[in-house]
Amino acid sequence: MSQEERRTALEESGLVHPRLQLVSAPLFSSAGSFFMAADKVQVKYEMLRAHQVEGMSATASAATHGYSRAAFYLAAAAFEHGGMAGLLDERPGRRGPVKLTPAIAAFLAAAPPTLSGADLAQEVGARFGVVLHRRTVERARRR
Repeated sequence: MSQEERRTALEESGLVHPRLQLVSAPLFSSAGSFFMAADKVQVKYEMLRAHQVEGMSATASAATHGYSRAAFYLAAAAFEHGGMAGLLDERPGRRGPVKLTPAIAAFLAAAPPTLSGADLAQEVGARFGVVLHRRTVERARRR
């Protein structure tokens, strides 16, 4: 894979280092090498490795890899918890409605379109014992 193809793949995956111009670690200085300053996950890993293996301070390691000291500690915790996959950025927050189970979603999909979101929310409460906001019901029906 060429450097250009690799860069394109990183961009498509959302894995480009946000401040790659600040990466000054020697590993990333040679053009065309295996190490690419644009590769956010690789840079984070090498930042942690420089600290653990080479004994570089957290502050210095973070600075030479284009991250803040706080970002270093977040990456270290993420790596300790999830390994390499922990270095991938994830969106913060929930991944969808917590109370909207598959059974409730099926019930809402089968409901007549003439019922309002508020009416359906009341029916869900009566049938499933789950309190949903009318907007949650309306969004679920649009899917």
